[in-house]
Amino acid sequence: MKLYHFPISPNSRRVIAVLHHLGLDCQLQAVDLLKGEHLQADFLQLNPNHMIPTLVDGDFVLWESNAIMQYLCSKVPDNSLLPADPKIHADITRWQFWQVGHFGRACGVFIFENILKGALKLGEPDAAELAKATDNFHRFAKVLEEHLTGRDWLVGDTLTLADFSVASLLELTALAKYPVEGYTEIARWYSAIEQIPAWQSSTPAKLS
Repeated sequence: MKLYHFPISPNSRRVIAVLHHLGLDCQLQAVDLLKGEHLQADFLQLNPNHMIPTLVDGDFVLWESNAIMQYLCSKVPDNSLLPADPKIHADITRWQFWQVGHFGRACGVFIFENILKGALKLGEPDAAELAKATDNFHRFAKVLEEHLTGRDWLVGDTLTLADFSVASLLELTALAKYPVEGYTEIARWYSAIEQIPAWQSSTPAKLS
């Protein structure tokens, strides 16, 4: 298998963490988004969305990080990241969809305005956009905070794909300047994620 990734991308890191946790052998191929390598013809043949990560497994090409994570779990039967129980499986998938459709979108504005704009020389952060994003962030952070109260993990009593999917966004908290003050349950939960060996080993060099 070969995974095309961008080292400091949360989307990439969650997949790499799963690879490490499951002990799967996979070649990692960095794609430099800042240099436009994701727009080159050979990469576009793999992923017409010109986005990372993208997994190649023989003649099978798969994009979308959460789909890749579930596919990787299918290679290791009876793993705890994605149990076979249909209700637990659905609950994990629910949180992965929530990460993409809600929490990820709220965090994405902070990532673009406070990180990517500077890296791409696109000007200063837009205060109006950040104000709207702040309201949206709090809307969904409160959902996560309340759900984690009295729980160690998002689903069931062990680490699952749901935790890796949602937690990956929080690695950029300081750089993106998320308004995380007061969310003690989220902080406690993410601190536990940071102790997981696969999470530690997947840390990009620039975030170490």
